[in-house]
Amino acid sequence: MTNHSIDINRLNAFAEKMVQEKKTAVGFPCNQNIKLADFYHWYAVSGLADVAMNNVGDPRKPSLFALNTHEFENEVIDFFAPHYGFSPAEAWGIVTNGGTDGNNHGIYFGVHALGSQSDIKPVLYVSEEAHYSIMRLCDLQGLEMRQIPTNIKGEMEVSAFEVALDPSRPALIVIAVGTTFKGAIDNQDAIAEVLAKKRPVAIYRHVDAALFGGYLPFTEHADLVSHSVRNFDSIAISGHKFFGFDEPLGLFLTTKEVLEKQNPFRVSYLNASVPTITCSRSALAPLKFWWQIHKTGVEGYRRQAELILKNALYLKEQLDEINYPAWKNDISNTVYFQRPGEWVMKKWSLAPYEDERLGGKLAHDIVMRHEGMHTIDHFVDDLLLDRNGGSEAEPGT
Repeated sequence: MTNHSIDINRLNAFAEKMVQEKKTAVGFPCNQNIKLADFYHWYAVSGLADVAMNNVGDPRKPSLFALNTHEFENEVIDFFAPHYGFSPAEAWGIVTNGGTDGNNHGIYFGVHALGSQSDIKPVLYVSEEAHYSIMRLCDLQGLEMRQIPTNIKGEMEVSAFEVALDPSRPALIVIAVGTTFKGAIDNQDAIAEVLAKKRPVAIYRHVDAALFGGYLPFTEHADLVSHSVRNFDSIAISGHKFFGFDEPLGLFLTTKEVLEKQNPFRVSYLNASVPTITCSRSALAPLKFWWQIHKTGVEGYRRQAELILKNALYLKEQLDEINYPAWKNDISNTVYFQRPGEWVMKKWSLAPYEDERLGGKLAHDIVMRHEGMHTIDHFVDDLLLDRNGGSEAEPGT
């Protein structure tokens, strides 16, 4: 093979393997029901695939670099802002490169918003079962973090939060709306009651709604991710989960009031301020989000949300029917259960976890749009086979 040749056979074999593997990938929250072939066809034939674009800077401000998709990014934010309880006049946001990027912005914006009210360094409070990115981001940003114990469902123990809360220091609370493993939702009303009772010198609430934040706005439980109802300051949502994109991307939403409390870091060669942590940002991600919005629409998102919750309930019912130890929180597309054998874990791409309160070793299935009832039936059959001492390698299985 020369330096100028492409081993197309290797690439085709890899693609075939990935297409096959996605059918049984149920343990991680990546929606495999992706419909972007027509987008990429347009992207290639339009000539845009041979243009280097960059969404550097504040998408709400004019940019000296003309090769950007800020207009589409703004339309994506304007579409979603009302669904998360932000009025068009107050909303500011960006298309991120994923949930961690959104959480990083939420924590960073929170630190600076709190800094405008107090010179005392804040404490970050988060549940022990929230996404692991929070630990990394606290380390990155040099923050003190207090992890709050959770109940058996994975929700923050609000009584423990009240004990841990130091009212003499600003409080940056990361609220989990859909924890990583159990799909638990922290009680925002109870958290608010503690904050009102102990009255920290300053408060900033960031909601990590990476997975649930995708579908909740299109259900009867939309108030759980509504800024106007819950009074949080910012929210992060993943795009490669419920929405079904082919790579990590997401949304970060906050208010212009919070934005104004950030260090603007005015950059002369851009003739603008850069409030984002990442300077260069994907210009392709907003285009794909814009494309999907127009292809799917609100009613389409509502149907998809209804379907995954219906199928998650179906999975739980099937496991109950065979007396397989399993649990599911309310309004959740995550079913967690006794961990099966290694061959099942590998075949279905299951994620491991341990909780002695539930018998020790666990795994979970995050029901996305590519996992219908037929796939669920096959999965349950494998759990039964494994429990009876068999494996898929045996004849007749």
